[in-house]
Amino acid sequence: MANENVELMRGEPEVAVKKLAIPIMISMLLTASYNIVDGIWVAGLGQSAIAGIGFVTPIFMILNGVSVGLGNGATSSISRAVGAKNHELASRSASHSILIFLIASILLTVVLILIQKPLLVSYGASGQSLTEAIKYSTPLFLGLFAFMFANGGSGILRGEGDMKRAMYAIIVSVVLNIALDPMLIYVLNMGSAGASLATIISSLSSAIVIMYWILVKKDTYVDIDLKHFEFDWNITKDILKVGIPSSLDMFVMSLAMAMYLIFISSIGGEYGIAAFTSGQRLYLFAIMPLTAVASAVSAVSGSAYGARNADYLSRTHIYGVKMGLLFSFSITLLLIIFAPQLSLIFAYTPETVGLVPEITRFLQIACLGLLLVGIGMPSSFLYQGIGRGTTSLVWTIIRELILTVSFTYLFGIVLNWGLIGIWVGLAVGRTIASVLNFIYARYTIGKITREFAK
Repeated sequence: MANENVELMRGEPEVAVKKLAIPIMISMLLTASYNIVDGIWVAGLGQSAIAGIGFVTPIFMILNGVSVGLGNGATSSISRAVGAKNHELASRSASHSILIFLIASILLTVVLILIQKPLLVSYGASGQSLTEAIKYSTPLFLGLFAFMFANGGSGILRGEGDMKRAMYAIIVSVVLNIALDPMLIYVLNMGSAGASLATIISSLSSAIVIMYWILVKKDTYVDIDLKHFEFDWNITKDILKVGIPSSLDMFVMSLAMAMYLIFISSIGGEYGIAAFTSGQRLYLFAIMPLTAVASAVSAVSGSAYGARNADYLSRTHIYGVKMGLLFSFSITLLLIIFAPQLSLIFAYTPETVGLVPEITRFLQIACLGLLLVGIGMPSSFLYQGIGRGTTSLVWTIIRELILTVSFTYLFGIVLNWGLIGIWVGLAVGRTIASVLNFIYARYTIGKITREFAK
């Protein structure tokens, strides 16, 4: 199985992207369902609980983003070693990745637990929504290691092209989460805390399964021998030069999210926050297929770059963009047409039904920004694949902090369009950034092509 995955990574890029994207897509959609399922059950707890979890979202993005980011660092380092046909380097990269996951888990858990309350207050949480936010965030942060090793372990498997088993581990965890949510939230009367605890337990099951394959069963392409581990700073730097910027991607997005929450809170109060939080859950779920395609582009482009094959690198990017556009147009159309029905998922109680019109407007306006994300996201992940994580980070800063925050402030606050202005700003900022990102990616590939030709 491992050899088949590696040969796929080294073969025709269009075939590799397509075959790798499908299991990644299923895995990500299932992972995103954690958020959806939690939202459905928490909706029964009332508007304060919905808003409370909404305030945790930016911090959760950091928590989950670091685990995904470091996993992307592992993917990039391992896939480039696979492309260069260096089995020993791929295995050593995997070993160093596990050490990085462990250290990051310990450090971030301590930091997040210490700063969670003042951070939530700075986002605008107060009263009952602050209480609900802390109830939800505390188990989530204490269980950070579960996300770290689940997402990080998936990154190791992606690096060698083994997407299917990562998908199988996710299926197990999602089924467990669906079963645990109502039990912990309502049967055991744990409320918001029950939702986050269910997510942690489910993620831990995924991490255990993946680590079993890698460390115990040892039937992966990478061969990890922790007993004879020798630290190599150069390998660590190679992982972190993608892992840290990729992790900071989520930090930057969480900063942008915090700005959106401040703008929305000043305009629409708890009502606006609850509507945005609910709509954002669907947006994040809808973007998963695009992220899956981009993740496949990252792995395959890393292999092509390691093999110094500029033609495969260019073809990988173009095919990823074509797939991305196909999904982005289809998803946007579905969100716009079925916005009223989708809004009811998070507003089905008498107390929350008033959120339906605003959630609907969010989906029909803000999600227009998805139309061209299909060309921007594969471009950002291309940079990660070839080991240029800082470039990817710069484009995240341009997209979220510079363009999108500016447009949401312009339309929502300066022009006084209210919540509709915020939704318009989200769409406009992300659309412009996606176009510019694609243009720069093609320029980068052209430059690499000339370097390889020398």
